Amino acid sequence: MSDNLESFRSDITAWIAGNLPSELQGIARNEETICWGGRNWRFASDAQRLWLEHCHAKGLTCPRWPTEYGGGGLSRDEEKIFREEMLNAGAPSPLESFGIWMLGPALLKFGTPEQKAEHLPDITAGRIRWCQGYSEPGAGSDLANVQTKAEDMGDHWRVNGQKIWTSYADKADKIFALVRTDRDAPKHLGISFMLIDMQTPGVSTKPIRLISGASPFCETFFDNVKVPKDGAIVGEQNRGWDVAKYLLTHEREMIGGGGGGLLSGSTLADMIGTMDADAAADPVIRAEAMELEVDAMAFALTMERYRDMAEAGQGVGHASAMLKYYGTELNKRRHEIIMSARGSDALDWDAGFAANWLRTKANSIEGGTSEVMLDIISKRVLDLPSK
Repeated sequence: MSDNLESFRSDITAWIAGNLPSELQGIARNEETICWGGRNWRFASDAQRLWLEHCHAKGLTCPRWPTEYGGGGLSRDEEKIFREEMLNAGAPSPLESFGIWMLGPALLKFGTPEQKAEHLPDITAGRIRWCQGYSEPGAGSDLANVQTKAEDMGDHWRVNGQKIWTSYADKADKIFALVRTDRDAPKHLGISFMLIDMQTPGVSTKPIRLISGASPFCETFFDNVKVPKDGAIVGEQNRGWDVAKYLLTHEREMIGGGGGGLLSGSTLADMIGTMDADAAADPVIRAEAMELEVDAMAFALTMERYRDMAEAGQGVGHASAMLKYYGTELNKRRHEIIMSARGSDALDWDAGFAANWLRTKANSIEGGTSEVMLDIISKRVLDLPSK
């Protein structure tokens, strides 16, 4: 490692130690402790607010983004070191956001200078919370079949239609959505990538209650929604599919990355070690837990390799389907082992284990079903014949 990187590691380690509130050190990651930001966000504590402010001031909510938009301007190697030292310090993510994971990268690639200047600083600061308007009742895996339409009314677009499985739509400030702007074009054409304020008259949401009991997903309705034309469309009009495909690679990486989640906190071995003696001593559970840890470590290294490839300009492309599928399976395995190790105690609904286990079942659907991912892998990655 170069002297410059060693110096960076020393500096960032000291910075984290001097700015991380002690009450956040080692805090568990869950819905109560995640900071999503947004116009109506209420911080869980003063410590959460301070940690976000400190990280944003140093550009560390989006370490790789350009400094002109509130990012840190770090290199890939510097970002790796930052993530490592955050993990070593037991520091939580200061901000999580669909704006960071999905919209931001799309804007950096396809957005105009004006769109970048308007939206990216609000994302890095946590001032605006975004949601994703892709899936529809008749357009899930066949996403190009979207029917939500945007009609050109001269100085604005008039949007009508419905989205479904819109995560946190009832809490979001704005939505990035796929809308059909040319109904006569082939289905992969005639789609535009549009930015819409959720406070616009005619936009409404309805939570969907899941088997896990929680309602992170919503139906979203557009009823004669008036969207100003200025800056509404990212990329070219009727070429939104290009933006959609690029964003999907980031979404699948994000969902797949959940498979390595045990690397960002207590490992399964640690968890089993705190259980009763019978569960901790069970050779089958211990073997499954250790096997999963090894697989998760290998997966995390694979993720790093593909990120390095993307940094070198080689891109990830269809391999994102592989990352999404394998990460999904890892996360499901993780919760299966937890349920087995907890035994009948896992069925105590208030403990949260059963709800979390049930929630993982949706991992096989969201961001593209596992069947679709396997089809992409077979055709586009392995180049296998169709028959």
